[in-house]
Amino acid sequence: MSGPAANRGIAVLASGEGTNLQALIDAAARDALHGRIELVLSDRADAGALVRARAAGIHAVHLPPGDWPDRAAYDRALAALLAEHGIGLVVLAGFMRILDAEVVGGFAGRMLNIHPSLLPRHRGLHPHRKALAAGDRVHGATVHFVVPELDAGPSILQYRIAIQPWDNPASLSRRVREGEHFIYPLAVRWWLQGRLDCRDGQARLDGQPLAAPLVVTRDMAPVAVCA
Repeated sequence: MSGPAANRGIAVLASGEGTNLQALIDAAARDALHGRIELVLSDRADAGALVRARAAGIHAVHLPPGDWPDRAAYDRALAALLAEHGIGLVVLAGFMRILDAEVVGGFAGRMLNIHPSLLPRHRGLHPHRKALAAGDRVHGATVHFVVPELDAGPSILQYRIAIQPWDNPASLSRRVREGEHFIYPLAVRWWLQGRLDCRDGQARLDGQPLAAPLVVTRDMAPVAVCA
């Protein structure tokens, strides 16, 4: 199983508005995570995520990249801060920096990300625009373990919606985000419960390898996935 029971503290790294962070905060308030968000860290002083964290009484830190000479030094400072807080699980929630391999390796199997596409399709930036340009009929979001290669870690959960003729990047973003707010807290909870881990490059749930990500659709009852 994954993380030790005594080390269930969560750090959330975010650069923007922090809506996925808010979903995690709300789940924690309902005691639905089985762990605590100990730290929220952002590379941007104006990130809405920092405001949300402070409103919830969570330690919030702005770590400005300009205070370090290069990316490697910044990432070492970030890793030191995570170690200082005894973090068990790192959750990336719109963190717009690519972490170096040393930091990712130090949290192998203990770092999650959510990407707004059905990975491995449309990695990187502008996934909604890419999905429309490709003529995709289905789109969504994927929770995955983080590896050094961008958006390439083992997938855990996907939320899927049908693309409608009237959709544009903004409407797709809004519709996909609704699902993100359900599947991300769910995956975090599974990890904190020891049900979810990553071994030999494959995500596992309850000790069983996931040959493909579990799928939640727009019409699927949450209870069917939470059982």
